[in-house]
Amino acid sequence: MNNTAQLHQLNPNAIALCTLGRWIANRHWVPATGGNFSIRSSEHSALVTASGKDKGELSPQDLLPVSWQDGSLSCPGKPSAETALHAQLYQLDPAIKAVLHTHSVQATVFSRLISDDSYLFQGYEMQKAIRGNNTHDAPCPLAVFDNTQDIPALAQQVAQRWAGQSLNFGLLVRGHGLYVWGYSLDEAKRHLEGWEFLINCELERLKLTR
Repeated sequence: MNNTAQLHQLNPNAIALCTLGRWIANRHWVPATGGNFSIRSSEHSALVTASGKDKGELSPQDLLPVSWQDGSLSCPGKPSAETALHAQLYQLDPAIKAVLHTHSVQATVFSRLISDDSYLFQGYEMQKAIRGNNTHDAPCPLAVFDNTQDIPALAQQVAQRWAGQSLNFGLLVRGHGLYVWGYSLDEAKRHLEGWEFLINCELERLKLTR
């Protein structure tokens, strides 16, 4: 094993992200090698899950170093096809430490029921799991985007929406899944669990009232 591989295996960020990957996979939120995760390593770089890896069996060697500068991405390997969106989020807010993308059944189905470009959650105590949301009484919006295989174009759409209103630490892509982020890996995990809970609750409510 060369020195670079040894350092990668001992990287605490890499180890923590792999551990979280197992936690997420155990909840069946990333089936069939779907989803992708990343954690920032410097102002202009991050570790990103390699394409096609089972997220429940990640090792540090399955995380690839990706860097961005002047609008271009570089990586020695084949990272997730959605790496450009991760990089865009890191550039939009330098405080973001981690980005998590999942494909739960509930979030995927819910995303296809929403025709507007956002959905307002209100009345749920769990809204307070999302940074900046301090009461169940205030609306808690989740942005929704159309699915596309053109990830750079999706990243640009996210940047355009961000300029008008800071996204609420999460977004849905129709028929695709959920993205969340946080100012620490633990916060990203909390946002993921919080949004999944809210989506599940609202999906059940819609089933009973339609």
